[in-house]
Amino acid sequence: MTVHSQGAVTSAPQDAPPKSAGLPEAPAPATGAGHEPPRGGRKPLPSGWLPYLLVAPAVLALATLLLYPLIKNVILSLQDINKVEFIQRKYPFAGLDNYTELLGDSAFWTVVVRSFAFTLANVALIMVLGSLIGILLNKLGTKMRLVLSMALVMAWAMPIVASVQVFRWLFDEQFGVMNWVMRTAGFSGYDQHNWMETGLSTMVIVTILVVWGSIPFVALNMYAGLTTVGAELYEAARMDGANGWQTFWKIVFPNLKPFFLITTFLEVIWVFKAFTQVYAMNKGGPDRGSEILPVFAYVEGQSQAHYGLAAAISVLTIVILVVVMSFYFRLILKQEEEQ
Repeated sequence: MTVHSQGAVTSAPQDAPPKSAGLPEAPAPATGAGHEPPRGGRKPLPSGWLPYLLVAPAVLALATLLLYPLIKNVILSLQDINKVEFIQRKYPFAGLDNYTELLGDSAFWTVVVRSFAFTLANVALIMVLGSLIGILLNKLGTKMRLVLSMALVMAWAMPIVASVQVFRWLFDEQFGVMNWVMRTAGFSGYDQHNWMETGLSTMVIVTILVVWGSIPFVALNMYAGLTTVGAELYEAARMDGANGWQTFWKIVFPNLKPFFLITTFLEVIWVFKAFTQVYAMNKGGPDRGSEILPVFAYVEGQSQAHYGLAAAISVLTIVILVVVMSFYFRLILKQEEEQ
């Protein structure tokens, strides 16, 4: 009770009831059936069928665009369909005859070997040159790094067909820049020299084109990865007397090993199915001497009208690529387990 100077008696408000000495506090009333309320106003994660309903449109789109054509292609590879059967709308079942014919054909195995050699050469050059340019980007100043990055992005953004036409002009037999360069340098025999006279020379030109178009992806990713390596690691390597190669092998590569695995994996897939560059350059010629598996399947299907055989080639191409990629999947999983 408080007595004011005027004599009025009022009761003082109390902030909280007094605690009883030695007695435990009464537990707070439960707000639910044995569950604490979510903190920060967050709602619990959805349960039941809701997550599956959310991913269903993406799964349906993938099944429509990828799975259905793949199944139809496998069915087509089991049929003997040529131009006559296609016009008459007859689809005779051939079983595994198309696969047997391919596996017994030396031309098919020649294309397989060429495809692997083409992929190996391109991926090796792309990874080495792209990594070196990525390291260069990391060493350059701001202005020069910006200029080089813009040049890489412009090369990367150029449409494939447009870049093929540029390379065809560079190596043109009559007005090509390369013939002019060789003549200016004093080499003889380059008056109207045909750079695509053989399948090997055509593949070399296509390799230059593919490497040129793929280096920006590796270089920019390499530079982005290098920015995550701490400067103290480089300083420690310099104090230990490590040179540039030792610094890369002992510091950069272990820290960027996931980058190298994933990038190599993507480049193998991209180069192995490089249809546009090879076909637009010389249509797999001369004399089908520059065909790789995707071009081989297209020529058999569209030019030769062997639709069932072409489907079998594409199925075998997918099988070969999956087998090759399985080794990279094992490396990636092993890397994740080590981490």
